[in-house]
Amino acid sequence: MHVAPEQLDDVERIARAALARLGTEGIDDDQELAWRLAHVVSALGAVRALVDDPAVPQALASYGAALFLREAASELVALGVIDDLGALPLPPRPSEAAAAEVAEAPTTWSLGADLDLARDTFGRFARDEIAPVADEVHRRNLDVPERIIEGLAGLGAFGLSIPERYGGSATGSVDDTLAMLVATEALSQASLGIGGSLITRPEIIARAILAGGTEEQRVRYLPALASGELMGAVAVTEPDYGSDVASITTQAILGPDTATVRGTKTWCTFAGRANLLAVLARTEPDPSLRHRGLSLLLVPKDPVPGHSFDLEIGGGRLTGRAIDTLGYRGMHSYEVAFDDVSVAREQIVGGEEGRGRGFYLQMAGFENGRLQTVARAVGLMDAALAQARAYVANRRVFGRSLADYTLTRRKLARMVATVAAARAAAYRTARHLETPEGSLAASMAKAWSCRQAELVTREAQQLHGGMGYAEEYPVSRYFVDARVLSIFEGADETLSLRVIARAVASSSETTR
Repeated sequence: MHVAPEQLDDVERIARAALARLGTEGIDDDQELAWRLAHVVSALGAVRALVDDPAVPQALASYGAALFLREAASELVALGVIDDLGALPLPPRPSEAAAAEVAEAPTTWSLGADLDLARDTFGRFARDEIAPVADEVHRRNLDVPERIIEGLAGLGAFGLSIPERYGGSATGSVDDTLAMLVATEALSQASLGIGGSLITRPEIIARAILAGGTEEQRVRYLPALASGELMGAVAVTEPDYGSDVASITTQAILGPDTATVRGTKTWCTFAGRANLLAVLARTEPDPSLRHRGLSLLLVPKDPVPGHSFDLEIGGGRLTGRAIDTLGYRGMHSYEVAFDDVSVAREQIVGGEEGRGRGFYLQMAGFENGRLQTVARAVGLMDAALAQARAYVANRRVFGRSLADYTLTRRKLARMVATVAAARAAAYRTARHLETPEGSLAASMAKAWSCRQAELVTREAQQLHGGMGYAEEYPVSRYFVDARVLSIFEGADETLSLRVIARAVASSSETTR
């Protein structure tokens, strides 16, 4: 079984041409079509990454490529883009023998001695320190244990993207991003909420400061973020404005020496434990400026355990309450109210030159956050796959091992191929993140892998039967945790319509 390059090219060309026919102006006229086509294109990006990575075993790459290419083509038929599959020279459906082989295949591969060591180091910490408490934290909705934060700080987890001159370990090479990915994967295998996501907030804040902060801000904040002395939270989303960041209403009223913040933020993850908030607020009162009127402010606060806080800061009050959530517990996501909280004007990222640039600085942080979310999805899927493999190997149904059924092997093989494709897409994107295509590639990888994480964790739960619904098995936690991945770091619909579909349609329009 082999997927020829032209087979992939043909399906991708048809999907992109369909988006081009819609055009950037027509996307909102048929949002469902544009959304589904964006996912087809994103899936094909993962297929290309899978088959192009020489480290992926050939049998696995061929199986995944054939499977996902056929699924993408079937979606084009369902959408009426093509009449039938006979119009395309598709590879045959993978055989039972191929499924049996791939069901047992590994989903990781070597990235070189240094990165392999990083994967092993963070993997060992995840198994020894995070996994034993992950279920209890989830079931009781506890705080992240301080010893986990301290342990990760000791491993340098919070400084992976911070340059060495500011106390981190980043050297300016692509290996910096790859190290962040393998660390996130390993930690997410133990827990999404108290493992893989802990390094996201310092990552986002640090990249924003690096992108536009003053040198004084870099020297003051980056070493403290890298060491774990400062734990950050990001306050961007508002009750009425989620992905529509340009419309936020929280104000930062500027005085001669101060900026006074007034407004409410929501889904501010880790805001209680954090001692530094990165707050996106409107410093320029002209509403027509939209995103050009936003600035990013660094607001220090005391860390507070539990599910609420009420603090006096800068002559005002900062209050927060944790929002009860289905999964993704431990860090807690808060609604945070700023009631005339004043900080020095020098807390604007970039100083006076940073006024009105907050949107762009925040997006610089979020771009890498999307790629990191792919790694979180990969780690979560890997954990679900491992649990499913272990369970079916020991479960007998109708006198046979559950692992011996062909449907079981087909399910496991698809899970293996999905994890491998998502991982390959993340690594490929990391190597091209600084190119003009890097941002789009990160969005595509995020959109596809996060939806796939829901399917993989569901199938893992399904293979457990009734026990998959029991909280005593970690797979139940994986399933509810996976649901958040398509919501944060860019909601799936917004990401697909306003980023992926528009970018593909625009590029196709300029080449016609």
